[in-house]
Parts: sequence; C-alpha cells; structure tokens
Amino acid sequence: MPLNCESMKATTGTPEIPNRLNFAIVVVQLFAVAACIVAVSRIGGGWWLLLLSLVFGIVMNSVYSIIHEAEHAMLFSNRRWNEIVGSFMALLFPAPFHLIRQGHLGHHLRNRSDDEAFDFYFEEDHKLWRILVLYGILTGLYYVVVVLSNVLFLILPFREDKKIWEVDQASIAFMESLNPRYRIVIRLECAAAIALHTLIVWGAGIPVAHYLAMYAGFGFMWSAMQYVHHYGTERHVTRGARNLWIWKPLDLLWMNHNWHLVHHTHPSVPWVHLPQIGAEEKGGRGFLLTAYLKMWRGPRRAPDRVKNQHAGKVIP
Repeated sequence: MPLNCESMKATTGTPEIPNRLNFAIVVVQLFAVAACIVAVSRIGGGWWLLLLSLVFGIVMNSVYSIIHEAEHAMLFSNRRWNEIVGSFMALLFPAPFHLIRQGHLGHHLRNRSDDEAFDFYFEEDHKLWRILVLYGILTGLYYVVVVLSNVLFLILPFREDKKIWEVDQASIAFMESLNPRYRIVIRLECAAAIALHTLIVWGAGIPVAHYLAMYAGFGFMWSAMQYVHHYGTERHVTRGARNLWIWKPLDLLWMNHNWHLVHHTHPSVPWVHLPQIGAEEKGGRGFLLTAYLKMWRGPRRAPDRVKNQHAGKVIP
C-alpha cells in the first residue's frame, strides 16, 4: 500500500511520534554536549580546538534537529513535555525557543515569497545589502544574529517599534508575525540562555576564546545549511525546497533534516517517516556540499513577484 500521512496515523488521529527514540536521542545528545564542554575546558588551541569545533558542530546540528521537531510539536506526544524539552535544548543553541519556533513556523508560511526571497534582490532593494545578507548566511553571520537576539529581545521592544527592523524586508515580516502573548516567556528564555552559558564558562574555567571557537564551528555549519535546501528552487510556499543528501550516518544524526522538500510538503510528519515518503514520491536528491557551493554565485535580480499570502498573520 502506498505510504501516506493516513497510513502512519495512530488511533489518536495524529502522525506517530517516536517518543522513546526521541527521548533516547536527547539523552545521548546531552552527554555528547557535556563531553565537548569538558574537552574544551582541558585542551589547548590549535588543531585540537579546530577538530573539537567540527565535532561540536555536528553534535549541535543534531540538537537543532531535536529543537526543530519540538517546534512542530513532534518531539513528544505530550505537548507539555514537548515544550519543556524543546525550550531546554534551545538554551544550548543558545536561543529562546518560543522566538525561534515562531520564526520557523513563519518560514513555512513565507517560504519563497518576496518576504523570504533571500537569493534575489528587487528593483527597490539595495543590492549590496542583499549580497551581505546571503553571504552572511553562507559564512555563519546569520547564526550570530540569532544568538544576539538573546540580548536584543531582552532589552528592546518586542514588536512595536518596527523602525529598528525596517532595513530588511524579511525581518519586518518576521516581526509582524510574532505573537505578543509570548513576550514574557521569550524574555525569560533569553535571560536563562545568557545565564546558562555564563555559568558554564565560569564554572568550568573555559577560556572565552576557546568556547567561542567551539560554538563557531556549530554556528558556521548551522547557518550555512539553513537555506541550502531552498536556494534557486521554485517560488512556491511548499514546493520551494529540495531534498539533499550527505554521508548516511550524518543524515541519520541530523534526523533526516535533508529530506527538506518532504518536510515542507508534509510538515506535520515526524522525522522517522520522511525517507519512506521521499522514496514513495520518487523525488531526486542533490548533494549537500554541491548545493552549498552553488549559493556562492550570489543573489540574482528577481524576475517576478510572489506575494506573501500570510503577511501580518500572527503565529499561534
């Protein structure tokens, strides 16, 4: 029987979530992150630090995959535990879970529209700014912006003063979609993230430069992969993505995140089911590193306009 969402639904009427497997993955990830923190507190610089930053980047991208499942309420069947674990794991990023969740769910609504056309520039745009945005994504600066949101959303207005964000169309769309009901919890998460990492660095006696270097490995890898699945794709909210592949153990470690077109067309289906759906739909898969290198061509002049059909819609 062909696989579809219905064939994977449990008696509750929701896609089957691998609760025990996800819990085991979270536990292993926490041990792996702890091991990296211990290692960075003891090693010197040089090649060992570079190797650790690579390992940490791989581990933390797996952590982000767990956060991603929680953003879609697919980490645990119990919604309360989904929120608790998702919020805690996001502190390791570090980022406020209830902020990045709204950003990601908004991405599913805005994908490939003019409000999220990161690989294009329009007639009224400053081309240099659009170039900086794209190359910022490719080089890890996008991650830096997300991390700085812990400070910005702790001290700046939540969404009232749009002048702060008007330099970038995507930022305006993001800010307009934010739900003010999460204002307090986001600020608490921002404070918790700052406190946690301050405590780790101080408590473990880690040189700040070494800690930043370790996180730089994660930041570069995470940022570089955020839009690699969308570059040059159809300007359609669900079809504007592609499935990619890399070394199979990494695909599994990153919880099938590279089955990205399948995820966008089936956003409520947990990660364990994505490869089988992809096989049933017989879509091709490009190589992740090749797709990343193609992004260095830079932004192109937009040939047409694609309106954001959900502009101004507040994320629940």
